[in-house]
Amino acid sequence: MTFDPESWDSFREYAHRSIDIAINHLATIRQRPVWQAPPSRAASQIPLHGEALDSVLEEFERTILPYGGGNIHPGFMGWVQGAGTPIGLIAELMCATMNANCGGRHHAAIGVELEVTEWMRSFFSFPEGVRGIFTTGASQANFLAVLIARVHAIGVATRAHGYDAHTSGLTAYASKEVHGCVSRAMELAGVGSDFLRLIGTDEYYKIDLVELAETVERDRAAGLKPFLLIGNAGSVNTGSIDPLAALSQFAKSQGMYFHVDAALGAFAMADTDLAGRFEGIQHADSIAFDFHKWAHVPYDAGFLLSRSADLHDATFASEASYLSRASRGLAAGDWWPTDSGPDLSRGFRALKAWFTLKTYGFEAIGENIRYNCNCAMHLADRIAAEDSLALAAPVSLNIVCFGFIGENAAERNRRVVELLHEDGQFAPSLTFLNGHPVVRAAIMNHRTLKSDMDGFIDRLIMLDASYGQDEGSR
Repeated sequence: MTFDPESWDSFREYAHRSIDIAINHLATIRQRPVWQAPPSRAASQIPLHGEALDSVLEEFERTILPYGGGNIHPGFMGWVQGAGTPIGLIAELMCATMNANCGGRHHAAIGVELEVTEWMRSFFSFPEGVRGIFTTGASQANFLAVLIARVHAIGVATRAHGYDAHTSGLTAYASKEVHGCVSRAMELAGVGSDFLRLIGTDEYYKIDLVELAETVERDRAAGLKPFLLIGNAGSVNTGSIDPLAALSQFAKSQGMYFHVDAALGAFAMADTDLAGRFEGIQHADSIAFDFHKWAHVPYDAGFLLSRSADLHDATFASEASYLSRASRGLAAGDWWPTDSGPDLSRGFRALKAWFTLKTYGFEAIGENIRYNCNCAMHLADRIAAEDSLALAAPVSLNIVCFGFIGENAAERNRRVVELLHEDGQFAPSLTFLNGHPVVRAAIMNHRTLKSDMDGFIDRLIMLDASYGQDEGSR
């Protein structure tokens, strides 16, 4: 039995119909709500017997496709999520066509991953001898970086002998704005989240260098071993960028591994006006970032770029009889990705990045990012012009945190976000700054226009006012 169709011509018709459904969905995205509550998917019988493909397509188009998370919609600004592109649709089709397992062996997919790694080495001005590895996202990339930093600090023997946090005393440092995945990475690495020192920030939500130095000195005096410093290149809450050059110099003076979480901001360096804000990132020992955010590669496509291929591979490489290498044939190849990460079975994420970067180019990506940041500044100007609203944090890149001022401001901020979601035109999120709930708009979508910023504020004010009138009439 084969799963190939009896008639390739008939299958071709279904494939064309599927592509038409996908293209129509993208082409008419503004005609639909940014979000609507999905229908309940009640428990059903396990599909022992297959259905006709046209029936499955119809169910998908009716009950699944209209109820996405909203990130492809120009009104989505709730979280730092990429919007995808039409080219991504084609890239995913080609990925599925090849169905490549990218754990290793000698085939074209491995070469594509190496090619993209070289592009990113050049992009970040790293030296020769780097290692790059695709991951599910920056959360996993940050976790791998913690593991590499641990080996850097206490040697590769820890892989076999294990690690005791209480006797080794490794401590890591990052600002309070660092992504929550870093704390989880410390736990998964066995170091423990109690040994992650969260340093305060200044009024721009950048790490406080004085407090950092004092904390490291205090830990050393207590017999602990500072081993890892993490800088933000676009924090998730506010988009703030830490002073990366100063952090790099400090880490070097302390013998610490310096890692940069650039999940949000990495590709902003494609714009010449924004690139200078990331000065110092080229001196990092490793950088975690996502192609599926501001480069809009289809989910998922995270990446870790390491300065030292030798240190990186020493953290993960292992031998197994079924992974034996050869000088010729399919088992050949100078590098297998399984030697540089935890996965043997891996999808062809590099092809999606390759298609996107080859088709659009870094310059166009940079232009789009600059426009997103200009939209954020336009939104900030609109907020400043409204008597009932105020910014809650400086606008560093593309994230705007703001809210109502005056009586019941916290409750109004919470409520208006929910009202906007249900309204279906715009979808910001709620976050907390200094313990206070604020509205957060992350302008990531290449489909979003400055005029959408005006519509967003107009709608927000209208919904808040309408709710107040409804309450007063009760």
